[in-house]
Parts: sequence; structure tokens; C-alpha cells
Amino acid sequence: MATMHTADLFTPASRRERVVDWQAPGPVAKAAARMSGLEFMRAIRDGILPEPPMARLIDFRMRVAEPGRIVMELEPHESLENTIGLLHGATAAALLDTAMGCAVTTMLPAGQASVTLDLKLTYLRPLSVKSGTIAAEGKVIKLGRQTSYAEGFVRDGVGNLAVHSTAIFSMI
Repeated sequence: MATMHTADLFTPASRRERVVDWQAPGPVAKAAARMSGLEFMRAIRDGILPEPPMARLIDFRMRVAEPGRIVMELEPHESLENTIGLLHGATAAALLDTAMGCAVTTMLPAGQASVTLDLKLTYLRPLSVKSGTIAAEGKVIKLGRQTSYAEGFVRDGVGNLAVHSTAIFSMI
């Protein structure tokens, strides 16, 4: 049997490169402090304010910004895969944490924000670059003065539920 060397697996044709640019988040946060949470989310959705650096890194976009509800979309790409050819679970976690946190933000007045205290995910089916457009929806379940609760769903391109999530957010 011939021995395969690691160098034989990696050819110039298998090399990939991806360049990511983003806006510094500080000036965006400063602008957001004067807006209600819903105004802030809609400004990002509409391209008035730039997306956060994490959204640029993973390459997801906000599509829906309603009171208590956010929908993010992602066209899955190879740079998000793990070594078994599936999207890394952290992709769904980042999408859901963002969608649920932004859903809570839509319910907040100017100058108030929230941070994630607890995030729980249940993976129901794998996602891959063949999954089609992935949608992550975050919904506020209960808005509180100190903590808020949200629920999230990731669906593949044909609407199959792939990940379910719940989260608790602390008001700051």
C-alpha cells in the first residue's frame, strides 16, 4: 500500500482566501445611543448604520426588524464548515445569539442595551453549504426590567427547523 503524505492533500487549487472589512463598532454605538432599539435595528437593516463586525465576519444580514422580532439570513459558505463538511455549530449559535439579542433590543428605549446571560441551543439537523439560505429568527418571550427571555429558530432553505434556542438577557 502506498503511503499518502499530508502534502499530497493540499494543493494550490484547494487553497481559499476570504477578506473581511468592517466598521469600528464605537462610532456605531455612539449613534445608537440616541435611537430607540427598534430605530437602531432598522437603521442597520436599511444600511443607514453599518453591520456589527461579527455579522461581516460570518456574512449574515438582518432582513426583518419588528418590535420583538428579528430575522437574520445567511448564505452558507465553505469558510464556515468544519472538517466533516458541515457548518460549524458556532455559526448557528452566533446567528441565534444575535437575532435574539437584537429582538430584545427592538423593545428597548434609547440608551438601554442588553447582554447575553445564558444561551441554550438544541441542534436538530445538520446544516451545510447545500442547505440554501439559512434564516435565524429571534423572538422576545418576556421583556423584563432586569432580565428578558427570548426564543430562536434556525431554518434551512426549505424551512426545516435545524436549531432551536432559548436565551436570557440582562439589561444594562
